[in-house]
Amino acid sequence: MIELIIDQRRKDLGGGFEVGRVLPFAKRRAVGPFVFFDHMGPVDMPAGIPMSMDVRPHPHIGISTLSYLFAGEITHRDSLGYHQDIRPGEVNWMTAGSGVTHSERLERARREGAHMEGIQAWVGLPDGQEEVDPSFEHHAGSIALPTWKADGVSGRLVAGEAMGMKAAVGVYSPLHYLHLDMDPGARFQTPTEHSESAVYVVSGLVEIDDGRPLGHGQMAVLERGVASVVCALEPSVVMILGGEPLGQRFIDWNFVSSSKERLEQAKADWRAGRMKLPDMDDQEFIPLPE
Repeated sequence: MIELIIDQRRKDLGGGFEVGRVLPFAKRRAVGPFVFFDHMGPVDMPAGIPMSMDVRPHPHIGISTLSYLFAGEITHRDSLGYHQDIRPGEVNWMTAGSGVTHSERLERARREGAHMEGIQAWVGLPDGQEEVDPSFEHHAGSIALPTWKADGVSGRLVAGEAMGMKAAVGVYSPLHYLHLDMDPGARFQTPTEHSESAVYVVSGLVEIDDGRPLGHGQMAVLERGVASVVCALEPSVVMILGGEPLGQRFIDWNFVSSSKERLEQAKADWRAGRMKLPDMDDQEFIPLPE
């Protein structure tokens, strides 16, 4: 059963690159440990796009970022020294912990043009682990990210555990995150391993349980601990996300913490230039919003 439906709100990240922001929402700040959920694109980018469309170096604390693409390519660089292109069906998992900076560049699109679409989620770190050492992981392939096909559904476990499967992504708290490609008429029962869960429609049209329709750019937050059935009314791409809640988390710009004082310290560190910029990408950065 549906507890709440959230419509994405379009937001320009600067330079004309729009995202659909779903979480946080005024009536629902998080789903399990997922405290932030942005749908990037879909957008067709011609060759020669300006660098202003890139996401310039910026900082994070207190979260892991999970980048996942349906189309296109993004080049990641961070202050740990990692340089990693991410392509459709792969995962970039960066744990900010005590502090990290990174950039996300559209370098291939700039060279060749591209159709771009993906989702970036922020997963909050649990109590006692908010200040872990920063780290980065890249995962690709069906061994690291288990896949299956059954009854008109092609699925991938992007992170966490569900349906007896476990992804290789090094999560810090119980969660599930699945990508489903659904044929018309296909049905899927949502996992119940974790207390909170939601369904997000990337494209297409589905209905949940009682026939309530859910379309492109909409998230249905489900009743706690109760399985729901997702039925595709047309070819649909769906993400299922959820897990165990973390308790109160505050968000200020790119920083997440259970402590408002820690947020102020992070802002002061960025303002004063005390956070190292990404290797090979340290000539510009996004200033702290005033």
